[in-house]
Amino acid sequence: MTDLSYPEQGASATGALPDGYNHLRHRARIGQGRAALEVAGAALLGWRMHRLAGVRIDAEAEQAAPGVAVQCAIGVGPLRAGAPNRVLAAVDGPDRYGFTYGTRHGHLARGEETFLVEMEPDGAVWFTVTAFSRPVAWYARLAGPLLPLAQRAFARHCGRVLARIAADAV
Repeated sequence: MTDLSYPEQGASATGALPDGYNHLRHRARIGQGRAALEVAGAALLGWRMHRLAGVRIDAEAEQAAPGVAVQCAIGVGPLRAGAPNRVLAAVDGPDRYGFTYGTRHGHLARGEETFLVEMEPDGAVWFTVTAFSRPVAWYARLAGPLLPLAQRAFARHCGRVLARIAADAV
């Protein structure tokens, strides 16, 4: 995919995060059982988690799938930053749902994120975010350590959103 802005494509899905980037690994238990898994998985793949977490999503498809371009917008009013991404991979059940997307040219950062919802053998449902990124835009570089802190806060927020969605399934 030639419009991606970084060479290490797919690294967040393998867990072997490349040097030279900020790394994020976040895991949170969001529910219990098949119903919680399926509802949370559908919310993740269908962009609902992102939307409920406050992200504007303009995607080429209703569901995350390889090759789908997605424009995310984060922030408020004139401080809203566009974030063009492309889905590299997706998994759609039965015990795992999620996708990996990477930054396209024009994004304020360079890197990728993998979002997964998985059910363990004991029925526990977990949400995981694995990412690597580094700022590209001058204003993002000025933010320094605030950008990784914001990314971690967003991952925790997404986990809380999915936990609420999963709780509605029971």
